[in-house]
Amino acid sequence: MSRSAAAQRYAEALYDVAKAHGEEAVIEQDLREVKKVLEANPEFFEMFASPKLDTQDKQKIIRELFAGANGHVLNMLLLVTEKKRTDEVPDIADEFIRLSYENRGIAEATVYSTRFLTESEAAAISESFSRKVGKQALRIENVVDPSLIGGLRVQIGNRIYDSSVSSKLESLQRQLIGRSTKL
Repeated sequence: MSRSAAAQRYAEALYDVAKAHGEEAVIEQDLREVKKVLEANPEFFEMFASPKLDTQDKQKIIRELFAGANGHVLNMLLLVTEKKRTDEVPDIADEFIRLSYENRGIAEATVYSTRFLTESEAAAISESFSRKVGKQALRIENVVDPSLIGGLRVQIGNRIYDSSVSSKLESLQRQLIGRSTKL
């Protein structure tokens, strides 16, 4: 997903403030919640794009809606509203999380399996694959895919590690078909 330069600047500024106050984890969690709220309510963006509401009214709504959020997150939301960049908030959240992960040596991974992983299985996968990509840990999103038949497929960035039964069967099929055409 491409992010605008403005979203990157807002995220970097917010991350600098969070780091200075030792609040990276709290702000990251609040940004995840803000993003969930915004994604679940697309009409929110429509309302904020409307010229019928002035900036002060929009900021009042934000203060009420996100009253429990960290003060720095709330200030960022008020600022982007004033600058008419409310539509950038999800990208700001994503960029903040990326910066946070980068600074903590964490990579995001998607693990495809035939069933949900247990916590110990996810921890073992994180430990094993984080070393392969030079990170300290992985934040794993587990996706259940019964078509794998067995095994795992792990995607970290643009790298894919596939030890699924279905991929091994496909490989075997290609080998067998290749041999039969040579006979």
